[in-house]
Amino acid sequence: MTETHSTGVRGDSGPEAARLVASRVLDVPDFPKPGVMFKDLMPLFADGDAFRDVTDGIIAYHGRESFDAVVGIEARGFVIAAAIAYATGVGVVPVRKAGKLPRPAYAASYELEYGEATLEVHQDAFTAGHRVLVVDDVLATGGTAAATLDLVERAGGTVAGFTVLLELSFLGGRDRLAPRPVHALLTV
Repeated sequence: MTETHSTGVRGDSGPEAARLVASRVLDVPDFPKPGVMFKDLMPLFADGDAFRDVTDGIIAYHGRESFDAVVGIEARGFVIAAAIAYATGVGVVPVRKAGKLPRPAYAASYELEYGEATLEVHQDAFTAGHRVLVVDDVLATGGTAAATLDLVERAGGTVAGFTVLLELSFLGGRDRLAPRPVHALLTV
């Protein structure tokens, strides 16, 4: 359930977390192509205090004991996943673009507005029943997230949660992932 407040910012962890993320997002027009407004979260990652607060907020939301591993989706999801894994003492597993992993991997393809993409995870990434928190920077149409959640389950993991820093609600990603719960610190 996303909370909306008088400041106009909303997110699943309340107004403080939403304001923090919103204050560190830069809009970059016409990137990666004309007409697209890119949401750049690098200023959030570069601010140590803000990044720590966001990391701690994600851990508090899910509960420190609710997951055994953290999956980061290439590429900015790696940054978030590593911080959460370090803070909680669990392992981190990357979900990569096709052809980047050196050992046998499961693959999942999904549609993009301009083509198709494929993600992979090592087949031995999890033991049966491993509880996995999946994190990424942005939820847009939900294709990347859906492919990742499916990969986690094919590799033997159990999805314990899915969190993004920023959800672009007008693109319907949350609906595409239903009935799985989505946790977004900032929803626009």
